[in-house]
Amino acid sequence: MSSSRGAASARLRSIPSPFAVATTMTAPSRPDRIEDPFVAGLQRARTAVGIVATVWLLMAYPLAEGREQFVMGKVEDLLIGSGLTLAVGLVAVTAFIATARSPLGRRYAARLTGPLSSLGAIALGAGAAWLMVMMLKGDIISTADVGYHGILIGLLVGALFIIGGLVCALLLLFALLFTLVALVQGLNSCFRLGDVHELLPALISPLLVWSLFVLGLFDGPDVAAPPVVLYTFLLGGPVSVTALSAWEVRRLRTHHGVTLRGALGR
Repeated sequence: MSSSRGAASARLRSIPSPFAVATTMTAPSRPDRIEDPFVAGLQRARTAVGIVATVWLLMAYPLAEGREQFVMGKVEDLLIGSGLTLAVGLVAVTAFIATARSPLGRRYAARLTGPLSSLGAIALGAGAAWLMVMMLKGDIISTADVGYHGILIGLLVGALFIIGGLVCALLLLFALLFTLVALVQGLNSCFRLGDVHELLPALISPLLVWSLFVLGLFDGPDVAAPPVVLYTFLLGGPVSVTALSAWEVRRLRTHHGVTLRGALGR
């Protein structure tokens, strides 16, 4: 009995979590990509500080609106940020490839499979979530579509629909978590643009965060905090990201010999 329970728990542990799958599909993974552990550590530290600051702000001051409005606002910010990243990244990659001398342009174009797979993962998760919602609502198939064929058949169909509903609910939860993590990870990695070239995320990130800062100025504050606290909090993200990006570009040049001129073959 204990061995069967152990085997069952081992099988459950072997099921990949949506967090692990989303991270794998949206994190840069080019084998020969330059990875600087010190820069990665600073990026994680900046993210942790940002999370701690956000939690402190929410704990120290009351919400300006209700919790539901706050959550929906953050989801909207995430979608806007992803859209901006996609738009800026598309323009930047196109310009980067177009201005790179041969054969670098073709090499960079061949590396677009990383960003495309990241976008495909997000689209797949969102599509799966939408499909599960349609299934649960009965828009695709319902008991009315099966009809009545006697008590036994009706009980069997009812049991199948209950089991199917539970499966769809679990798949919906997986798809929602996967899509959320993929969006966050994709936003942090600029949708794997580091797979095209190491400089692209560092060059694009400041433009992205300052664009979000400008948009945030037109939105109402999330919490009822003094203006000095709100503007300090709003400026903290763009300033820290810009400083870290500038330092990353400098470190790529001084420690790894990576420059924009060299990346373009000029």
